[in-house]
Amino acid sequence: MPTAAAPIISSVQKLVLYETRARYFLVGNNHAETKYRVLKIDRTEPKDLVIIDDRHVYTQQEVRELLGRLDLGNRTKMGQKGSSGLFQAVSAFGVVGFVRFLEGYYIVLITKRRKMADIGGHAIYKIEDTNMIYIPNDSVRITHPDEARYLRIFQNVDLSSNFYFSYSYDLSHSLQYNLTVLRMPLEMLKSETTQTRQESFDIFEDEGLITQGRSGVFGICSEPYMKYVWNGQLLDIIKNTVHRDWLLYIIHGFCGQSSVYPSFSSSVDQADPFAHVAALHFDQMLQRFGSPIIILNLVKEREKRKHERILSEELVAAVTYLNQFLPPEHTIVYIPWDMAKYTKSKLCNVLDRLNVIAESVVKKTGFFVNRPDSYCSILRPDEKWNELGGCVIPTGRLQTGILRTNCVDCLDRTNTAQFMVGKCALAYQLYSLGLIDKPNLQFDTDAVRLFEELYEDHGDTLSLQYGGSQLVHRVKTYRKIAPWTQHSKDIMQTLSRYYSNAFSDADRQDSINLFLGVFHPTDGKPHLWELPTDFYLHHKNTMKLLPTRRSYTYWWTPEVIKHLPLPYDEVICAANLKKLIVKKFHKYEEEIDIHNEFFRPYELSSFDDTFCLAVTSSARDFMPKTVGIDPSPFTVRKPDETGKSVLGNKSNREEAILQRKTAASAPPPPSEEAVSSSSEDDSGTDREEEGSVSQRSTPVKMTDAGDSAKVTENMVQPMKEVYGINLSDGLSEDDFSVYSRFVQLGQSQHKQDKSSQHLCSRCSDGVIKLTPISAFSQDNIYEVQPPRVDRKSTEIFQAHIQASQGIMQPLGKEDTSMYREYIRNRYL
Repeated sequence: MPTAAAPIISSVQKLVLYETRARYFLVGNNHAETKYRVLKIDRTEPKDLVIIDDRHVYTQQEVRELLGRLDLGNRTKMGQKGSSGLFQAVSAFGVVGFVRFLEGYYIVLITKRRKMADIGGHAIYKIEDTNMIYIPNDSVRITHPDEARYLRIFQNVDLSSNFYFSYSYDLSHSLQYNLTVLRMPLEMLKSETTQTRQESFDIFEDEGLITQGRSGVFGICSEPYMKYVWNGQLLDIIKNTVHRDWLLYIIHGFCGQSSVYPSFSSSVDQADPFAHVAALHFDQMLQRFGSPIIILNLVKEREKRKHERILSEELVAAVTYLNQFLPPEHTIVYIPWDMAKYTKSKLCNVLDRLNVIAESVVKKTGFFVNRPDSYCSILRPDEKWNELGGCVIPTGRLQTGILRTNCVDCLDRTNTAQFMVGKCALAYQLYSLGLIDKPNLQFDTDAVRLFEELYEDHGDTLSLQYGGSQLVHRVKTYRKIAPWTQHSKDIMQTLSRYYSNAFSDADRQDSINLFLGVFHPTDGKPHLWELPTDFYLHHKNTMKLLPTRRSYTYWWTPEVIKHLPLPYDEVICAANLKKLIVKKFHKYEEEIDIHNEFFRPYELSSFDDTFCLAVTSSARDFMPKTVGIDPSPFTVRKPDETGKSVLGNKSNREEAILQRKTAASAPPPPSEEAVSSSSEDDSGTDREEEGSVSQRSTPVKMTDAGDSAKVTENMVQPMKEVYGINLSDGLSEDDFSVYSRFVQLGQSQHKQDKSSQHLCSRCSDGVIKLTPISAFSQDNIYEVQPPRVDRKSTEIFQAHIQASQGIMQPLGKEDTSMYREYIRNRYL
């Protein structure tokens, strides 16, 4: 029987664009440079895109011969060697897509990439730089005066800012979906393989090598979820004409984009009494995530003038209407909570309330685990673990349902709420791995500090694209432990967000509409900058009736409701199998070999290139001074135990008060975000010079020598407390005897002469003679007794010697089968 299924790795990971007067030749190959594909792009058409994919897999020698013939055939004169007829235009790592405005087509290529992470051996890359190349030749180009403006608007979407892709992992789906797809029954995969047989000819396919050699593996490639794909429209024009390996889908790291203005009034333009739009939205969520769907509404509930409350009232009405017809066990859970109101109250703790909500959410939805429960969970049972929701399967756990968080701008409040839910889920995940005794993580631990920094970076990235500034209210703000210098920074961030939204947000939205293909430039029609609003771009069916009207009561898809609480997209059925590309491979083929793709044993790699991932380090900021005693990242650290503490003595409270008074006239110190945003190479040296002084601390008053001695005494831990010994004390007789034995062993190992041994005769009298028990005759490095070799190893070595002399051993059946597979993978 074949082994388990494996994801298909794209065989186009490196590209070289060659140029002639009449064509572009795009040559792509895999990372091992054993398989090549060629695309031919016509340059004689002024406005049409003509691409030819011969669908042939070339070897390296065949590609060299092909390029040589093209070079020779495109020279101006026969036999001329001075100027080549084939030019190498650019090297790249993927095709973003093709786009056309008012003239001809452009090709967008990824010219620089950086590896950011690994998910189960699958490399995740970040786009560092791109290049747009105009395809038609200058001799056939038809110029247009507005072409340059459209090009500038299109390039306003900075692809080098938080856009990611992968050659083997589907970033548009969750990890649970990607692993569930690989667990499809083999019988269904066999039927799908016979129906969707690939166009390539396989000379070994009809010889029974797969079934007899038991080397067949099903390769699976899933269709991406186009809602999260940014270059879907750019690839649509070539999707049905080229091989799938040319299609590289990119996603944004954290968020989408929409237009939000700072001074706006919430209003309802169209009445929707039957919640038609909301029904479509929640039907898609049930299909992708299952039930229950939990809504956490963080908008304001009490306002003097209705502003955010209008949105909340419409959402409540829609959820109430839709829940009338759902089964009681699958109804939508609605949790309203005015987070801004609780933040202003001095008696309420915002994060404590969010922690209660997060616990209830994780208990209802559960989380994904790709293995059965650990034995330590049985030895150390916990009540929370037994109450966990989701679906338990023999291979682990599945998450059913999802938390949907919203506020007005979905920036500060949403990021903090998602941080608390993520912190709760992280505790359960660490407990399932057996790393902690209870599924609970406390603040002020090293793990939570790193997790908090991760979510702050996530929120800053979202805010910079969405609102034009970084986060204003962070987790420390809601914990009410932020330093007083943070207030001035919040004012600057608010002004920056106001300016960006008021003056540049409309241009940013136009760039998004042009990049995503929402707007297509056409001669004779208004330009993008001439439209008063983009409402009709997103709602093109406002002036016509829908061909199929959904039911007002049975608003869900029938197949979705049957399989709840499991998501329908992850159910093993024929409809979902049609969304997959299934192909049968040999087990040694590179397209399914994740081991070779990750470790790459065929190339010489360096340590710096292998471990080049940028990981946030808190060693100098949060590492406790007593790390030798308790280095666990799950231990709660007091403020005076971390490297960020300023005061070495708790009794100096008067000095702390004086610091706050004198800091009012001093300039604000650099923020933590500014320091962390510096280059990765010199981040360590910059923080090392600061020592234990906090980056957000206020200036410290100069003290006399006596006070400084007390501070130093408290900051430096005693040697006995850290290492367990004190070298200043004299050695005992037992310790001195052990040390003498150690010296004698060193002398025996290096074969000291008799004169040197005579000097230590006093300490060698009481030394015990040691007898080696290993395979070595003596306990040194100069005399070694060779180990015994068994008969099978001796025969293998003799066969190797005979092979070097031309005497070959007869090949067995297994060796013949393996050699045929190697020849096929290497040369066919």
